[in-house]
Amino acid sequence: MGILLLSATAAQIRWTTPVSHAAWDGLLKKHVSEQGVVNYRGFIRDSVALNQYLAQLSSSAGQEKSRSREDQLAYWINAYNAYTIQLIIRHYPLKSINDIARPGIKSPWDIPFIPGKGAKLTLNDIEHTILRRQFGEPRIHFAIVCASQSCPKLANEAFTGEKINEQLERATRDFLSDPSRNRITERQAQLSQIFNWFKEDFTREGTVQAFVNRYARTKMSGKTPITYLEYDWSLNDH
Repeated sequence: MGILLLSATAAQIRWTTPVSHAAWDGLLKKHVSEQGVVNYRGFIRDSVALNQYLAQLSSSAGQEKSRSREDQLAYWINAYNAYTIQLIIRHYPLKSINDIARPGIKSPWDIPFIPGKGAKLTLNDIEHTILRRQFGEPRIHFAIVCASQSCPKLANEAFTGEKINEQLERATRDFLSDPSRNRITERQAQLSQIFNWFKEDFTREGTVQAFVNRYARTKMSGKTPITYLEYDWSLNDH
């Protein structure tokens, strides 16, 4: 993905020119429904446009002019989602992203296929080394997607630096208000496994309950028991 040092801080990642996500925005509006259902066959038909956008992301790296934190965050969220789409359509049709396998590689998120400096990057590199470690923003978990029914829906618009906070806010509220992903009452809460897998991200400034109450329509008390729903890994397509 252009010139990238995984050990760099977010503030040290630089681009020579502003990155436009207009092409990605157009593809999302064309092939993703309001409910987050993805038309992967449509993305296959438009794979040239998708690859051109990804090439633009790769070529936009440099060391001359710092971009804002908001622009960098939007860049990496869009990159994660666009490369996830590319990974899926390279193996489509399939029932689940977990059906994608490479010899000696533990999961599809560990497949090195994303252009980087030297060795290719994985989706896990973007999620854990860059987004989670460098930005410390728990709402990214509702913006990046795993192409599965239980994951947050893929937004049918690109993230941008100008709107990133509003977009993350909306994605978090939408995810928590969706009863297929979270079921919250005053007496009990059945939450997504995301809150279990990444608990440390949601408890940096308090409890999971406090984080959920900030965005959920129904509020929990500190004594509300939490359980976690089974995760549906089936593909989020038509």
